[in-house]
Formats: sequence, structure tokens, C-alpha cells
Amino acid sequence: MFSGIFQPMHLIVILGIVLIIFGPGKLPELGEGLAKGIKSFKAGIKDLKDETKDANVAQLEGKEEKKTA
Repeated sequence: MFSGIFQPMHLIVILGIVLIIFGPGKLPELGEGLAKGIKSFKAGIKDLKDETKDANVAQLEGKEEKKTA
């Protein structure tokens, strides 16, 4: 069922190492920073997709105008 790098025991070991390095006081700050980074990344990807879609639509409309002219 679990294969690869994300096996439950591996995740527990990684969490333990992070807890030792940063301590329990810093974990909420790290989680918040990670969440903000992921949210920003998703927003950037969405903007990029929207820009690409708009550019493709504009390009297709330009081709259609050339055909009718």
C-alpha cells in the first residue's frame, strides 16, 4: 500500500528531526510560512494559466479575422 519515499515510518523520522532542529515553538511559524508559500505558488500558477489562455484566445481570434477578411 505504501511505497516509495513517503512511507509512514519515514514521515515520523522526518517529523522527529524537524522537531529536534527547530523545536516545538517554531513549528507553527514554519507551517504558516509553508502554507503561505504554497498559496502564493498556486496563485502564480493560476495567473500563468489565465494569461496563457487569454493569449491563446486572442491568437485564435486573430486567425479567424484573417480568414474572414
